[in-house]
Amino acid sequence: MNSATVLALAVGYLLGSIPFGLLLTRLAGKGDIRDIGSGNIGATNVLRTGAKGLAAATLILDAFKGAVAVMIAQRFWPDAVNFAAAGALVGHLYPVWLRFKGGKGVATMLGILVPLFWQGALVYAVVWLGMLLIIRISSASGMAAALSAPITAAVLGKMALVPMLLGFALLIIWKHQENIRRLLKGEEPKVGKKKVEGPA
Repeated sequence: MNSATVLALAVGYLLGSIPFGLLLTRLAGKGDIRDIGSGNIGATNVLRTGAKGLAAATLILDAFKGAVAVMIAQRFWPDAVNFAAAGALVGHLYPVWLRFKGGKGVATMLGILVPLFWQGALVYAVVWLGMLLIIRISSASGMAAALSAPITAAVLGKMALVPMLLGFALLIIWKHQENIRRLLKGEEPKVGKKKVEGPA
């Protein structure tokens, strides 16, 4: 592993590990987002505070940090872009500052895709938002969107991206284990529900 790879990975991880949901809710006087709803630091749980603006800002910033990590690597370490992308997603999922208990990566993966593979980002956004509007279950919509990325890459002949994007999708699904269990039981809350029974 050369210095460019290490730098790309480190920069990606540091950017990805910024817990915007936690920071924004604390600054807004909403307390610790980890004590609310599912305990997750992502936009869906921020929405459970009733602050739609904070939830939107969390989603945008979580996506932005993924995009910035890739763009910095594209500019300075073009041969290590995939490492920056991986670092950003892993940083969001497992931030060292929060004892490796981070978000679920759906918005950050979208941000990564925008500069890396814009066609995949477009399909990802359509699947995510389309399913969210239809079924109103954030977890199912996010997992479906994540799976769409490697499929889109394969269909469009971007085979070099398929292993990495498949790995990202599997990581995101892994982080949704509790959601999957609730989905199977028919207990997964829909978007807009402010209270859930205990932390996930």
